Amino acid sequence: MRRQVRDSLVPREMFALLSNERLIVRETQRAVTPFGGMVVFVEFLRRIDLIGQIRRHMPIRWRSPNRIDPAATLTAFLTAVLLGARRFVHANWLRGDRALHALLGITRFPSDDTIRNLFRRFGMGEVHQLYGPLTEWQMERLPQRREGYSLDLDSTVFERYGEQEGSLKGHNPRKHGRPSHHPLLAVLAEAHFLLHGWLRSGNCGPARGVVEFLKEALALWKQRQTIRVVRADSGFFDDELLSFLEERRLPYIVVARMTKWVQGAAQRVLQWQELDENYAVGEFRLQLWGWKAERRFVVVRERVRESRHSVGRKLIDVPGYTFRVFVTSQTQAAQEVWRDYNRRADVENRIGELKHDLGADGFCMQKFFATEAAFRAVLLVFNLLAEFQRAAGLPGYREPATLRTQVLTCGAILGRAGRRLVLHLSESWGGLKTRTALLNNILHWQVPTSPKLAPGIAT
Repeated sequence: MRRQVRDSLVPREMFALLSNERLIVRETQRAVTPFGGMVVFVEFLRRIDLIGQIRRHMPIRWRSPNRIDPAATLTAFLTAVLLGARRFVHANWLRGDRALHALLGITRFPSDDTIRNLFRRFGMGEVHQLYGPLTEWQMERLPQRREGYSLDLDSTVFERYGEQEGSLKGHNPRKHGRPSHHPLLAVLAEAHFLLHGWLRSGNCGPARGVVEFLKEALALWKQRQTIRVVRADSGFFDDELLSFLEERRLPYIVVARMTKWVQGAAQRVLQWQELDENYAVGEFRLQLWGWKAERRFVVVRERVRESRHSVGRKLIDVPGYTFRVFVTSQTQAAQEVWRDYNRRADVENRIGELKHDLGADGFCMQKFFATEAAFRAVLLVFNLLAEFQRAAGLPGYREPATLRTQVLTCGAILGRAGRRLVLHLSESWGGLKTRTALLNNILHWQVPTSPKLAPGIAT
């Protein structure tokens, strides 16, 4: 047996694929990591005291003398998601990365079973107890905007395989009949900040529970800054939601569902303002059945062209055009309402980043609230990345996957200088030189304090 082990450690010779140059492959006992660029993000987390906040609000406590601190377990999961994990088992990739462990200050990196066991302890109360205060804590550092923030509502579909609580058949545009969860999200567009998120059963429609969802979101917001406008697609065209927004005096722009009454009113519009040779706008007022009052509708008419796919619905009585209709409480010009709503398209990018860059749809367990706890942890990672970019002074917003490749990924070797640990970043990966400016910006970043409440908004 000893002879076999010794033979396995003998250097091996091989040849380069293209040049046929002879190479020797050896093993090293030094701790090596591909994620040396995490030094920048770890310094950011230290500045905002993430670990202190997690420990302060963590509702789970272990009694075992061999336990791993729940805050360390959650931090390990956040790190795994940040570095590309899309399933719980992928966290095991990092268990052998001793250099990353030293950077995080973790002596025992938890296994995927340990992470699952932590989330299994979460019920509805524990989810609110942990993530509510953490979300408010992040809101305190959002940039001040005199004109306020746009709040975009949207939902998406997480396909599920197997049997999990809340995984039911509902609207699934990619795989019809496949059980799913149907999350609901509220996004502050200008800050790329996920204000709130719910994991819902797969048979929920987009607007189901949205009023209660908004009540929770606004309770977290606490009038910190003005909500400039609430925007949503046709799935949220619901009198209950519109009435709620009007009661709270929150301006809104919502895509109208093209019922026969809405279509008939759009066909009867006579006064059109031509914006160019392809687009025109008009408006009308309409009180649908069951509504307590009439509301303003804005219509966008687009000429059908072979060279471009036209957005909207075709009306039989008006050939050659497609129509989009919005219901709004805004008083600005019709074309400004349309242009304002078009900026909502960015929320689709946020959802795509959650699913494709951070694997939000991949962390699923049998218990519904265990899955929601993992889902909310991914939202926390997303918001930390958005704030990190502001603190590091990065020019323009970058997707999580772009940050992972450009900043966080860098070969590094763990060493020592006396009693101090030293992380040697590889110069060929950009090393410390390309990250010094980011570190300096974070070290000199003035962590914002909580702003005073704006008295002008009712919540």
